[in-house]
Amino acid sequence: MSDRVDTDAQDADERELEAQLLERREAALAHVVKFGDPVLKSRASPISSFGPELRAEVERMVAIMRDGMGVGLAATQVGVLRRLLVFQAGPDGEPTALVNPEIEWLSDEEVLAEEGCLSLPGISVDVDRPLHARVRGRDAEGESIVIEASGLEARVLQHEIDHLDGVLILDRTSREQRKGALGALREGGTYSPPEVDDAGEGEFHEPRTDA
Repeated sequence: MSDRVDTDAQDADERELEAQLLERREAALAHVVKFGDPVLKSRASPISSFGPELRAEVERMVAIMRDGMGVGLAATQVGVLRRLLVFQAGPDGEPTALVNPEIEWLSDEEVLAEEGCLSLPGISVDVDRPLHARVRGRDAEGESIVIEASGLEARVLQHEIDHLDGVLILDRTSREQRKGALGALREGGTYSPPEVDDAGEGEFHEPRTDA
């Protein structure tokens, strides 16, 4: 009897935790600009001032990203037209802020993988991106940073820098998938590419991991 009681209590605790996480995610996503808002198609402006205000914005974006169960977030996605992004590529990674990011180099080797977006809830499409990237920028204190990224990290950085340039994953996918995704967005439905056996290195599934 005690074993069953313990199991029931554990199941109840897990359901409560899941409900709390879902509530936090919904609250976080309420701060994210959704598809159709013109800010998502606008190019963000460079940041020239570093200080408490910028650090506070970074902390806010990291909190939204984490609670939203995302792996990256660009300032434009919270309605701020400044060149700032945060990312955390993987559960064990440290959240990192990048100010005025610039892609210095991209590898010739590319990988097709599934991406989604916090600003396009329920939508995921296949996007072909370079497997490796070198990105330069500054941290929240204004210090120079160079990131040599591969796999998921490289994909997330390219995805977020696209946001800062007003480019969405719908602009990067095939015509067929773009058409399907737009139809789902109009109808308030969901869309994902046909499943394949080998997703490939750098797999980036959304909306389970959003950016």
